[in-house]
Amino acid sequence: MRLDLAIMAGVATAAGAAGLTLLVKPAAARALLSVPEGEPALYALRIAGMMLAALGLMLGSFATVGSLVLAA
Repeated sequence: MRLDLAIMAGVATAAGAAGLTLLVKPAAARALLSVPEGEPALYALRIAGMMLAALGLMLGSFATVGSLVLAA
């Protein structure tokens, strides 16, 4: 795997892990980020978590397809 694809896969892993953490444990993320408690903050954390998880999926799939195409 080339260096650029390895970096892309690493960023995808980090973004996906951060997104899943925001989705699964919003209370812990709220305490870590010192976000005030409330329904709007919870929705904002869920939206941010889903966006990071989607970023991880997209970058991970691009890195996988890129490594497969370059290997052929």
